[in-house]
Amino acid sequence: MVDGVTGVGKTSLVKIIAEEMQFKPFSELFEDENRLLQKFFHDREKWAFSMQTNFLTNRFKQYQQAMKVGAAVMDRSIYSDQIFALMYLKENYLSPEEYAVYNNLLHTLLDTVKPPRLMVYLKVDTDEAIRRIHRRGRPDEIEVERTYWDNLNQNYEKHYQNYDLGRLLVLKVDHLDYVNKPEDRRFIMGEIRRAMISDSSKTAAL
Repeated sequence: MVDGVTGVGKTSLVKIIAEEMQFKPFSELFEDENRLLQKFFHDREKWAFSMQTNFLTNRFKQYQQAMKVGAAVMDRSIYSDQIFALMYLKENYLSPEEYAVYNNLLHTLLDTVKPPRLMVYLKVDTDEAIRRIHRRGRPDEIEVERTYWDNLNQNYEKHYQNYDLGRLLVLKVDHLDYVNKPEDRRFIMGEIRRAMISDSSKTAAL
């Protein structure tokens, strides 16, 4: 699994890993027919619970699909979901009661799945993440204030400081361009292969 704050380059790395290691790629599932994300950014207290519960459900369904494949690599998953929910609780976008309901559902779903064999956490400074978000150009994201992205980035850091579900590879990617620079691509794939070297089979999920 490849994880990191919004804009860090997860989807691009998933595509590279899938190409080089013959894994099936799973890009983040984004089913938002009710435009809950847009509604959330305009009224966070009202829409945080609906949006986060919807995303949790989507991530669970996708993770189930990836587990059936086996040789899979994912762009974010159900194991990242709580990063957002905890942040929204701290920011009072979620009430304690809403968070308790969410948390009960999350752990019920987690009891039915297995953690990834390797978690790749792409670490980046907030300002660099924002530059990449603006370069990508999604309107809902561009309008979001810096404080939101900085809080999210800090919550990612705290989450992975305490990660204990399996093997973790932390890669600082502020100055890496593994999409356009072959040397950066070789470096990052070398780090991933070394992290997986003790696995008995390449069919392990990532």
